[in-house]
Amino acid sequence: MNKFMEVLENILLPIAEKLNNNRYLAALRDGFMVALPLIIFGSIFVVIANFPFLDKWISPEAYTAYQNALGPASAATLSIMGLFVIMGIGYKLTQHYGLEAIYGAVVGVASFLILNPQELGEVTGVIPTAILGAQGMFLGIFTAFLSAELYRFFVKKNWTIKMPPGVPDSVSRSFSALIPITLTLTIFLIIRILFSFTPFDTVQNFIYTIIQEPLTALGSSLPATIVVVLLIQLFWFFGLHGQIIMNSVLDPIWYALNDQNFSALQAGTELPNVVTKQFMDTFLVGMGGTGMTLGVVILIFLIGKSRQTKELGKLGGPAGIFNVNEPIIFGLPIIMNPLVLIPWLLAPVVVTVITYLTMSAGIVPKPAGIIVPWTTPIGISGFLATGNDWRGAALQIFNLLVVMAIWWPFLKVLDKNYYETEKQG
Repeated sequence: MNKFMEVLENILLPIAEKLNNNRYLAALRDGFMVALPLIIFGSIFVVIANFPFLDKWISPEAYTAYQNALGPASAATLSIMGLFVIMGIGYKLTQHYGLEAIYGAVVGVASFLILNPQELGEVTGVIPTAILGAQGMFLGIFTAFLSAELYRFFVKKNWTIKMPPGVPDSVSRSFSALIPITLTLTIFLIIRILFSFTPFDTVQNFIYTIIQEPLTALGSSLPATIVVVLLIQLFWFFGLHGQIIMNSVLDPIWYALNDQNFSALQAGTELPNVVTKQFMDTFLVGMGGTGMTLGVVILIFLIGKSRQTKELGKLGGPAGIFNVNEPIIFGLPIIMNPLVLIPWLLAPVVVTVITYLTMSAGIVPKPAGIIVPWTTPIGISGFLATGNDWRGAALQIFNLLVVMAIWWPFLKVLDKNYYETEKQG
């Protein structure tokens, strides 16, 4: 076991540290955090607009009017979430370089819009709403990175307009950003023109066909999801925030899958994907935190004899209800503890397989594309994430029992070890 842990530590730790310290992944992660409140706002009103059995209580006309009244809440947030993420990435990356962050945000959005397909008609330059959401996420991320780097390059070259003393600071900053922004947007306009001579016509079509579609298909598969879950658990075992590390890389894929399900929900068609952002957040993280340690807390109250585990249960219980499990991870401890490595790795994989298979078979509805806050307690989150269906909550409870069954013998051994040590002391 020690040799195995040493090999894992030598391989994983350097990789995780590089990922954690990468400025692009940090900007990507923070960019999603900027958009998160807006996404949750839109998701809340999707839940309210599709309140269970409401269509049976009121007339069809009233129900349609009710949904139309609440529809703009999601249309102005969820449907164009890509724009908010682009703004967040551009802002955070430019801020990292110590420059005017707001210009990094706006130049990222403008560059993205230049590269996108536009429908020409009576009103020229109309951009399809679909590509402003998760469908355009990959292009948006690449564009935000590149535009921020170009903007920084031109500013560092000092290609700016210097205003005389006495000019208001806001005016001076605007003029100093004029040349860097103009040059950056010009480059993206040239890229657009060059792609118009290719079979793809636009960069958006190229990115979606060559990169986003294959990655999305891969990211939605069960084997790929199991690998991701194992990496999250391994990173945490060595004291690194595995969820943040993997989310930084895979959130664009999961949100794109989420958006496909949400669009299908609105259209009244079959939901296409099992693995989505809410699959990960609600049916894995949303069961007591990473590793689904709410089951561990319940077991502590059921079988715990040592003073250490009992006190830990009291400390970690209230937080675990809201999917915060740092007290358990650091207090049990889970980090670098070989006694719990097997259940720590095994339980999430088993739950992933169970959840995937039950949803694929239609026993439990697939995630409906509704973003449920990760702090929502178990049962409620499963109900909401599956489009207000009780089977989502039932699956969470079943999975919780599975986690407890896997952890039971290992926690029993750990608790006995603590109990014997306390008696000797």
